[in-house]
Amino acid sequence: MESMKIKFRSLCSTALALTLGLTLLSGPASVQAAGNADYNLTGFSQGNTGGGIINESNTATYKKVYNATDLALALKKNSGVKVVEIMNDLNLGWNEIPSAAQTSPFAKHNDALTHPVLKQTGVSKLTIDGFNGLTIFSANGSKIKHAAISVKRSSNVIIRNLEFDELWEWDESTKGDYDKNDWDYITLEENSNVWIDHCTFNKAYDGLVDSKKGTNGVTISWSLFKGDDGSSNSWVTQQINELEANKASYPMYNYLRSSAVGLSKADIIAISGPQKKGHLVGSTSLESANANLSMTLHHNLYKDIQDRMPRLRGGNAHAYNIVMDSTGARAAKAKITTAMATAIASKGYKFDIIGNGAISTESGAVLVEKSVIKDVLYPVRNNQTDPADSTYTGKIRVTDTMYSLDGSSFRGSSDTSGSPLAPIPAVIKSFFWNGFSSLPYSYTTDDPSTLNARLTASNGAGSGKLTWSKDNWLKTSY
Repeated sequence: MESMKIKFRSLCSTALALTLGLTLLSGPASVQAAGNADYNLTGFSQGNTGGGIINESNTATYKKVYNATDLALALKKNSGVKVVEIMNDLNLGWNEIPSAAQTSPFAKHNDALTHPVLKQTGVSKLTIDGFNGLTIFSANGSKIKHAAISVKRSSNVIIRNLEFDELWEWDESTKGDYDKNDWDYITLEENSNVWIDHCTFNKAYDGLVDSKKGTNGVTISWSLFKGDDGSSNSWVTQQINELEANKASYPMYNYLRSSAVGLSKADIIAISGPQKKGHLVGSTSLESANANLSMTLHHNLYKDIQDRMPRLRGGNAHAYNIVMDSTGARAAKAKITTAMATAIASKGYKFDIIGNGAISTESGAVLVEKSVIKDVLYPVRNNQTDPADSTYTGKIRVTDTMYSLDGSSFRGSSDTSGSPLAPIPAVIKSFFWNGFSSLPYSYTTDDPSTLNARLTASNGAGSGKLTWSKDNWLKTSY
C-alpha cells in the first residue's frame, strides 16, 4: 500500500500545482449568485412535468399539508391531487401520527431496536402509488422525519426543497451489517420521470435514494447528502449516549469499548458518523428490468458518504459536477488500527469505514465528468461480485475530474496514463451507452475547480437554500 501511495504522489506532483492554481484563480467567481436558469430540469428526467403549475386556490388539486392526516389524504391513491405543499416540519413516526393517518398510504415500518427516540416515535412507510403528475415541495425547506417513502408505479413526480432526517439507529441485530430494518429515505420502483431537487438527506440506516425495478428518467440535482456531524446533541451522539449508559444490553458496543478493542466513546461517534450508502440503482443482480434504469446526478454534494455515488446494475447513469467529499470519513477510519480491526472481525462484527465512489456493474454504463472526489480510497469501481467474471463488470468512464487522496492531487480522466481514476478491480470494458449513442439531453457543465465553493455556498446544494416564490418550485425551466 505504501509503495502505491509513493507512486501516486509521484504521478500527481506536477498536477498538484496546476490544481491549486486553478482553485485560487476561479474561487471568488464561484460564490456569485447563480442565475435561475442553472436550476432548469435536465438529465434523464428532462420533460418531467410534475403536477404542473397550479394556483394554490385550486383546493381540489393543490393541497397544503400541515400534519400527517393532511398528507395521508393528499397522497392516497387516486386522490386526484397534483401539488402537495409541505407547510412545516412533519414528524411521521408510526407512534407519532394520529389514528386517522394510520391507514393507506401510511403503514407501520420495521420496529426500532436501539435508538431511544425512534423506539418512542416508531417508523412509518409512506407509499406513493399510481400517480401521473405530482409535485411535492416546501417553500421553506421543511423536514420530514421518521418515515421511509416509497414511490411506485408513478410517472412525472417531482420532489423539491425538503429535508429528510432521523432514520438511523445502531445495528446490534445484524452485528453492524445494517441488513434488517430496510429504512431508506426514498425508494423508487417501476417509475418513469422522477426529479429530486434541492433536497437534503441526513444519515440513514440503509440507502438515501435508491432506484430499482426498471425505474427510468431519474434526475437528482442540487441536493446535499451528508453524514452525522457528531455534535453534542446530534442524532448519532444521542444513540451512542444510550449505548454508553447501558453497555451490558448491547454486546457489540460493549465489546468495542472493552480493552479487547479499546475504542473510546468519542471514537465510536466519529466512526459511526459517515453515511454508509448513497444510491443503489438496480437492487437485484442481473434482473432484466435493470436495462431500463437511467439516472442523472448533477450539482450534488456528498459529504462523508462511504459508498454508491452511484452503484449501478445495468442501464445508464450520468454524474456531472458532483462533489464526493469524504475527508471526515477518511479521518475517522484512521482511528481503527490494524489490531482493532482484527479483534472486531474475530467476533463477526462489522465496524469500519469503506471508501468507494462511483460504481458500475453488470454492463451498466456510468459517466462521471467534471467532478471532484476527495479522500475516497477507491473512487471508481467496475465489479463488486467476481472480477474474473465479466458478466458482473460494468462500463465506467471519468473525464476532467479532480481527485485528491491523503494530500496528493490529480486532475484528469480515467484513461489518462497511470490515472488513479482508472476503474478497478476487473478488466476495463470499453465505454458506450446502453440503448443510444449519445446522451438524449443537453446540459451545461461548470469547471470542477469552482464546485466546492459553489455547492457549499448560501445558495448551494440542499434544502432551504433558495428563497423563491411558490410558483418557482412548480416550474421546471426558468
